[in-house]
Amino acid sequence: MAVTREDVLHIAELARLGIDSARADELTKELSAILAHMEVLSAVDTATVPLTAGVGAEGTPLRPDVGVPKLMERTLESFAPAMRDGFFIVPRLATHEDSAESGV
Repeated sequence: MAVTREDVLHIAELARLGIDSARADELTKELSAILAHMEVLSAVDTATVPLTAGVGAEGTPLRPDVGVPKLMERTLESFAPAMRDGFFIVPRLATHEDSAESGV
């Protein structure tokens, strides 16, 4: 299957890509070569190849799902002047005053 220049320009338009004339010609050649290679691969007889070739009958070995411990030199409390219920307490920004405080 060959890709035409019009195919490349149409796909580029659908993807909203700006492709100039020279680049469209290059992409046409590249995509046609890729599809030609896929046709060669699809002609390979894989009927005698086991489905799990290279993995074995047991399947892919899995490792335990454990996280890596955090490497912190200091405690969380050392990063902020105050904490409450595991959250950092930080000063309120002047631009986020309560409406009662601003008189609105």
